[in-house]
Amino acid sequence: LYTNPWEKLEPGRCRYGIMLREDGFIYDDGVVGRLAPDRFHVTTTTGGAPRVMHHMEDYLQTEFPHLNVWLTSITEQWAVIAVQGPSARKIIEPLVEGIDMSDEALPHMSVREGKICGVPTRLFRMSFTGERGFEVNVPADYGEAVWEALWAEGQKHGATAYGTETMHVLRAEKGYIIVGQDTDGTVTPNDAGLDWAVGKKKTDFVGIRGMMRADLVAKGRKQLVGLKAKDPKVVLEEGAQIVEDPKQAIPMKMIGHVTSSYWSENCGRSIALALVAGGRDRMGQTLYVPMPNGTIEVEVTGMVFVDKKGERLNG
Repeated sequence: LYTNPWEKLEPGRCRYGIMLREDGFIYDDGVVGRLAPDRFHVTTTTGGAPRVMHHMEDYLQTEFPHLNVWLTSITEQWAVIAVQGPSARKIIEPLVEGIDMSDEALPHMSVREGKICGVPTRLFRMSFTGERGFEVNVPADYGEAVWEALWAEGQKHGATAYGTETMHVLRAEKGYIIVGQDTDGTVTPNDAGLDWAVGKKKTDFVGIRGMMRADLVAKGRKQLVGLKAKDPKVVLEEGAQIVEDPKQAIPMKMIGHVTSSYWSENCGRSIALALVAGGRDRMGQTLYVPMPNGTIEVEVTGMVFVDKKGERLNG
């Protein structure tokens, strides 16, 4: 179901993947970690676990009943604590047993099983913030105790607790998408710039034939791009429509809309993501966002605003 060839993963490694509908549009995304030759741990978007579980179970029973596969929801059995930033390893390392925390032994996109604070853990080295990151999975009953231990250790390194809004800004700075916000049910992996996550040699997965439809590979489709307002202090409204010519007669021809928009302290300006017709061919172009109080000029850019080389993931 996930388009990336996760079945070729070595145990202990993870891979990002796209889950598609039969028609080729993005249904969900997530990370697949291989714990053992015959055991995988699959994560989904926040809040997406029940519908993804249903989606996978449906296809297992109706399309792939010959597979020797069992699906089990473990969402309620685990508490997950994300520790992100340049000091993330320093915070976690004193509490971990049985896991080599070095970059060589635990590189980005890997998973290990051991103990933290004396309780079992599945420790993932992955990030939705673009920083060096770990996701600490522990049995749900121990979640609060492990959180308190990590918080106490974090205070030694100047750590702060961050919430959903902060996470949204950090992930947008890196061009990481949120399915259902930056996608709308009509977006393909190519539209979202995620072709790299599709296994080019896989002969079959749900949605492979839908992705080949003529209308889904035609020029002019809406593609996810970055936007910068010409006035860096102006934060665009999410959902705002985008046009090529602000002087055209009403009703104007809309060519896209803003999907995510934030003030970025790291960039010292506003940033945004948007679905724009033929977006990747418009890099550097000026487009316009008509609003009740005036028209906002924007420049089409790439989706990554911070750390374009990805050095912070290993820094």
